[in-house]
This record gives sequence, structure tokens and C-alpha cells, in this order.
Amino acid sequence: MTGSRVVALGHYQPAKVLTNDDLAALVDTSDEWIRSRVGIRTRHVAGPDEPVDELAAHAGAKALATAGITPGDIDLVLVATSTAIDRSPNMAARVAARLGMGSPAAMDINVVCSGFTHALATADHAVRAGSATRALVIGADKMADITDWTDRTTCVLVGDGAGAAVVEASEEPGIGPVLWGSVPEMGHAVRIEGTPPRFAQEGQSVYRWATTQLPPIARKVCERAGVAPEELAAVVLHQANLRIIEPVAQKIGAVNAVIARDVVDSGNTSAGSIPMALSKLIERGEVESGAPVLLFGFGGNLSYAGQVIRCP
Repeated sequence: MTGSRVVALGHYQPAKVLTNDDLAALVDTSDEWIRSRVGIRTRHVAGPDEPVDELAAHAGAKALATAGITPGDIDLVLVATSTAIDRSPNMAARVAARLGMGSPAAMDINVVCSGFTHALATADHAVRAGSATRALVIGADKMADITDWTDRTTCVLVGDGAGAAVVEASEEPGIGPVLWGSVPEMGHAVRIEGTPPRFAQEGQSVYRWATTQLPPIARKVCERAGVAPEELAAVVLHQANLRIIEPVAQKIGAVNAVIARDVVDSGNTSAGSIPMALSKLIERGEVESGAPVLLFGFGGNLSYAGQVIRCP
């Protein structure tokens, strides 16, 4: 068995920006109300001609270019998404076609907000088992398609976007052991249901669960990786709500880490949030190559998954 590592990242967001003032024209809300409760200022929203696989393909192409490899070098494509309207071809197959890949295995993974960290672990396992040598792992969601824009409790939260990572075999593992699980009896707290599907959540239940139950789990992720929280160079949590991100990061004990706060400018992009936030940190030079970074996703299904990776 070999290890695996992340060698490059990329991200993509639609051009249209929706501000809090724009939302105040649609529902009974205000910039002050939104910022005080969730910390969001703006979010990017895709148009009807920008499907999930297009967002994913843009992010994937950027990651491939950053890695200096061609689409033909990829033998596994994993797309984490919960907002794909069409069932087949799945988003991974559509991304492979858009990018002109050869004959990769192509799978979608739906674990909602923790989809990317689940997909990253799956790619790591595939490489370690010898069933893949180089994978493109993407988190992409178009929350605009499943949002009730008359519901001020949810429409102020969401944004659209995608982030991608190239994972390849490595003699020295750069992706630590995953710690994943769920709370099935609370799965109803975050839902995408109905026809047409609509996003709904029980915000207070999610907030209490995240801020009280997740910090000790995240510390166990660090323990499994053999990294103390104070050694972390960055913490990239699912970008759900600034009022969740900041207290959870503090309780983890990552006192020397850069804390990703991309939610402020991008909103909650579900599976796209972690790779997008990490890609931006790296692009801005805020994390050194080789430094340990905690990735931790949580949300829909009340599922969670996290791992410590070495920054490419």
C-alpha cells in the first residue's frame, strides 16, 4: 500500500454576486441582521445556464493546471454534491466529458456539507488500495436551485461554487486517517426534500450540535494524524456560519492556525465550501507548503468527516 497526498487545488465561483442589501429587497431582512447572525456579507449565485457540472469542471480544470498535469492523467473522478438535478450521466461523468478525460472511474458522493472530506477520504483509500493512481476530487453545489428565496431563514445563508483537489500516490502519506460518522436520529435537522427539492434546516439544533459535539471529534482527527492542535497551520471547517466556525475553531485549540472564513464572502456552498476555502488560502500564500491543515466537514444527515492533510 502507498500513501496519497494533495498536490494542487483550484476553485470557481459564478460571476453574479448577491449582497445582503439585494436580499433585503426580496425578503424581510437587512445587512445588519444577516451579518450579526451568520457573518455573511455576499455570496455568488449561478444562473440557469450554469449547472453543477460546469461549476465543478471549472474548478477541476484549475486544479489540473496548477498541478501541471493533463486530464488524461486522471483515473478517478469523484464529485461531492447534493444539488445535482439529473441522475445520469452523473456529475463526475459529465465533468470527465467536459475536461476531455480518457476512461476514469466516475462517481458522485452525496454527503451534503461534508461531501468533500468524505470524497477526499475515498480517493485516499482508492490510491492506498491500488485501484487508482491519480484522482480529481471535487466539491460542487448550486444551492440557488434548491433554495426558497422567500424564506429569510435559509436564503440568506447560501451560495454557489466549487473547489477541487488533485490527489496522487505518494511514498510519504500527505492525507491523514479520516474520522467520519453521523447522528442518524438527528438527520432531519438539515434537509433537501420535496418536488422541487428545497433546502430547510433546524438552525438552533444544528448550532448546538456543532458547537458542543464537534470540537472533541475534531481533536480526535488531529490525534489520529499524530498532530497536536497547536501545531496546525490552518483550520478549514465547513463554511456554514461564522458563529459556528469561530467557536468550534477556538475549542479545538488550534491557537497558531489560520482560520478559514470564506463564508463571509461566499456564503454556505455546501460540499464546495472546504476545498474552495482551502484553495483561496493557498492562492493568497497564507499556508506554507507541507504545513498541517485540518479539514473538517459537517452538516446534512448530521454527518461529519475530517482529516489532517499536508498543504501542497
